[in-house]
Amino acid sequence: MLKNAGPLAGVRILELGGVGPSPMAAMLLADLGATVLRIERPTPSGLGVQRPDRFMLLNRSRRSVIIDLKHPEGIALVLDLAASAEALFDPFRPGTTERLGLGPEDCFSRNKALVYTRITGWGQDGPLAMSAGHDINYLAITGAAAALGRKGEPPALPLNLLDDFAGGALYAALGTISAILHARRTGEGQVVDAAIVDGAASLMTLFYGSVACGVQNVERGTNVLDGGAYYWDTYRCADGGFVSVAPIEPKFRAILIDKLGLAGHAPALDTLPPEEARAVLAGIFAGHDRDHWTRLFEGTDACVAPVLTMEEAPAHPHNRARGTFVAPDGIVQPGPAPRFGRTPSAMPTPPEPAGTSSRSALAEWGVAASRIDALCEGGVVIQRRGSVHAASL
Repeated sequence: MLKNAGPLAGVRILELGGVGPSPMAAMLLADLGATVLRIERPTPSGLGVQRPDRFMLLNRSRRSVIIDLKHPEGIALVLDLAASAEALFDPFRPGTTERLGLGPEDCFSRNKALVYTRITGWGQDGPLAMSAGHDINYLAITGAAAALGRKGEPPALPLNLLDDFAGGALYAALGTISAILHARRTGEGQVVDAAIVDGAASLMTLFYGSVACGVQNVERGTNVLDGGAYYWDTYRCADGGFVSVAPIEPKFRAILIDKLGLAGHAPALDTLPPEEARAVLAGIFAGHDRDHWTRLFEGTDACVAPVLTMEEAPAHPHNRARGTFVAPDGIVQPGPAPRFGRTPSAMPTPPEPAGTSSRSALAEWGVAASRIDALCEGGVVIQRRGSVHAASL
């Protein structure tokens, strides 16, 4: 049995196996102590490159059970599990779970306090609701994609941090916990429509206000926070590494200028056109390697930090001191966040191959041993020793 610790200890969530934001949202809540049971299909579909299960980090900290949802007894089993859960994650297109017999009304008939979180790209309604889509498509129609990147260049691709994970997973997790609090207070469950496009748009709130009042241009690369200012950028060093420079406040910028030996020089950087000021800094930073600049600025308010790779980041002194990265099963990965003073999260447990804990997980959720035996013998539930399947991205 997994040892659950953290502020969500005692919360029970069913996760219908999927890709994109759904496993990320489930991981976040499991990291914070929720007991999450992932329901996989006998032949799960996925995206991305094949990898061993131990590297599928979004599946960490929870059990899984393989259930054949094409079998009536499989549907009955999931409904029974939903009866004792506080939330259920549905990662499929609108209408899919209804066709299976696992839609919101099917589940509410068994548990009126259930939070039914539907996690999709386009949402449950609207002209694009039934269309396929991926990360940059959702960013594209919110105005976010057009705002990312250099002036005169195509929009930048920010991994899938802003859409799948921030706009999707984080909003799904927030919505789920909010609805659970409501259900605990009132006994009423509800559907949470967590659409990536809505979350991505929400993340743009500040910038819509800035454009509306005329302090931000819609042309990317011409504003302070999109690389239009010399003091909000990255610069290449002599060794090919980069440093990030972000002293947006004048008092912090004065420290940067002083440390670079430019104090009192005319013309002042802030009086130059952005490209000329950027060229001055580029020439200076190119004169020494990244470690030199790290030593010069570390601990100051100049807002300069080295740009580290994923191989380098876990070894940074600040990350090491805080334990930002952990290594269960020897795989270095980010640890649970945020931190809690009274209810700290436990160390994440390694991702389990799908179905390797089918029997024990069902037993932990109160399914009788005789029923588990019958379901396994009938092929409705599958217990496996190990597996490798497509990564959830």
